[in-house]
Amino acid sequence: MALLLSAIAPVFLVIIYIYIKDKYEKEPKRLMLIAFLLGAVISIIITSLMYYVFDYILPLDDHTSLLQLFIKAFLVVALTEEFSKYVIVRYFAQTQKAFNEPFDGIVYAVVVSMGFAATENIVYVFDSGFETAFLRAITAIPAHATFGILMGYFMGKAKFSKNKIVLNLTGLLLAVIFHGAYDFFLFIDFIPGIWIGAFVSLFIGILLSKKAIKQHQENSHFKIEL
Repeated sequence: MALLLSAIAPVFLVIIYIYIKDKYEKEPKRLMLIAFLLGAVISIIITSLMYYVFDYILPLDDHTSLLQLFIKAFLVVALTEEFSKYVIVRYFAQTQKAFNEPFDGIVYAVVVSMGFAATENIVYVFDSGFETAFLRAITAIPAHATFGILMGYFMGKAKFSKNKIVLNLTGLLLAVIFHGAYDFFLFIDFIPGIWIGAFVSLFIGILLSKKAIKQHQENSHFKIEL
């Protein structure tokens, strides 16, 4: 039970944080729960199937080749995982009447991402223990949240724009870029100190995420000007 709590506690802290930041028109908790469960189950299934396909058509066996690690980080891992989240936000969340302001894109993208992160975290923590729970609480969980915010920022804009396709795909692309960069630097474990690049990319992502949150708060349809 303690392991389970250590795995899911940081996930729910992120969700609570985003819920609080949704200042002007809170999302229905029922829809947030559904989005979370879809992320925890359907997103994982999509990711697993895509991993299987990539492993079949694009086998990567050289763990010291920068090119293969680049492909693994950006195409296999980042694109696969972010696409699995994107599909749920695009075809479930964006279709809801409750999705009625740009900030909602951030809310649902983060909640779906946290559903995915919860399942992933439970697997890792049950396999490796409390130390892994702590490390992932300050690395992988914030990273997934950041990718979700960056994706959701553009998907929130897309809902109320004529350029829906471009903005939706921009959100997906940005999440893939930051996710891929984060993983790429971690994968190159044979170059001493290169892992710092992962935290630099995460730090930049967090700064952009804070700006994205602030901008959508300012542009809320429900903000009352005094």
